[in-house]
Amino acid sequence: MTLSQHNAHEQSATPAGHPLSRRLRHEGRLLLVATQFLTRLPVPQLADYQPDWLHQSSRHFPAVGLLIGLLCAGMFWLASLLFSPLVAAVASTAFGIKLTGAFHEDGLADTCDGLGGGLTKERALTIMKDSRLGTFGTLGLVMALLLKVSLLAAMPLSLALAALVVGHSGSRLMCISLLALLPYGGDIEHAKAKPMAQQLTPMQGLMGAGWVLLSLLLVWLWLPMADVELTLWHWLLPLAMALVATDYMRRLMKRRLGGYTGDGLGATQQLSEIAIYAGLAALL
Repeated sequence: MTLSQHNAHEQSATPAGHPLSRRLRHEGRLLLVATQFLTRLPVPQLADYQPDWLHQSSRHFPAVGLLIGLLCAGMFWLASLLFSPLVAAVASTAFGIKLTGAFHEDGLADTCDGLGGGLTKERALTIMKDSRLGTFGTLGLVMALLLKVSLLAAMPLSLALAALVVGHSGSRLMCISLLALLPYGGDIEHAKAKPMAQQLTPMQGLMGAGWVLLSLLLVWLWLPMADVELTLWHWLLPLAMALVATDYMRRLMKRRLGGYTGDGLGATQQLSEIAIYAGLAALL
């Protein structure tokens, strides 16, 4: 589907009314679709839902990440009032898993199993479809959780809260960027969400980046009140590490699978989230 065809399809799928209000209502619907797809949070049902909205909603994945980051930061803060930073980090991480239903963690484990145990593309994809958890998946998941918890626990409280907000939002932008950089590498007929196997348009990417900029703005406004000074330069290291992690996954999936898969996108989100935490923790 070309960009002009995609825009025409979006316009035809958008409810009638004033162009601006019609666009805002449509984007609100897409935000609800993204929230329903990525989390276990209750959202209103859409009576006029169309399957293509799932693909369009990818531009709002960072917005859902921002919401998850704010909720996890709230859990971290509450737990820190009663317990040590380590316990607060564990509670926040567990809460995030509860919110998403381990959506991305499951993708990370399946990707580790598939790429670790499959020597060919076909074998790797077969293993990734298997619901059973193997050795590579178990080790990958455990290491990821240990890194998240230890990095968050090592930060001062205010910096850990900022890391959660930016980490969850920014990592989901890194995740959807692979929709534009890679073709779909799995079996489209057996994809869990077929509309997501379409390409990301430049406009969708810009809207996703806008949500990450909003998360950075919120953190930038709040941190001075918490007596923490982070300039723009301080964010370059977390961003660079997230880009390196994302590019690693891009090259790995292109070489081993011929493109991205849903599980691979989940693994990319997890690795880039850890990279953002590591970059901020390294500032200490």
